[in-house]
Amino acid sequence: MAHELPPLPYDYTALEPIIDEKTMHLHHDMHHGAYVKNLNAALEKYPNLQSKSPEDLIRDLNAIPEDIRATVRNNGGGHVNHSMFWKIMKPKGGGDPSGPVADAITKTFGNFKDFQTKFNDAGVKQFGSGWVWLVGNAKGEVLITSTPNQDNPISQGLYPIFGNDVWEHAYYLKYNNRRPEYLQAWWSVVNWDEINKRYQAFKSAKEPALAHR
Repeated sequence: MAHELPPLPYDYTALEPIIDEKTMHLHHDMHHGAYVKNLNAALEKYPNLQSKSPEDLIRDLNAIPEDIRATVRNNGGGHVNHSMFWKIMKPKGGGDPSGPVADAITKTFGNFKDFQTKFNDAGVKQFGSGWVWLVGNAKGEVLITSTPNQDNPISQGLYPIFGNDVWEHAYYLKYNNRRPEYLQAWWSVVNWDEINKRYQAFKSAKEPALAHR
């Protein structure tokens, strides 16, 4: 079964003024759409891989045939990353976190403001294209990390609780080269309800349905 581009869970204008309508069209329709198309094309000659979820494909990249491994890494990762990204944002989102993820942030980082500062700093310092993440590890701890390109923490044995896209295509039309401004503004559209679901899935050691839902 071919992988499909999931629809946005809101209108293209819904995240204005933080993320503009044109960026949403380009980012979702063109960029994410291309990752799905390229992933499907790479899997055409490997029918046994076509039934695997995108998460399973990138979880053990060494198990992917070498001739398509880089393509699956880049485009499977891009599909997983963006399928998460659309869901962890919402209109009129933001504010301080609540629930279990808020407790985890406070326990690990002291308070939400200090966490934001460290998260944004990691996003600013990610050289070139990539992502900044809050992840969970095998010990049940949360930590901030970043990945280059479309790499996903799943490939490192970590659980992606949420992440922000710092590829220029995510922000350049509105923010130009002002990545720090974008990172700070982005908190106004964060969907803490969805992030709590992902955190609880991590704590329950259950893989949440993402791109394949």
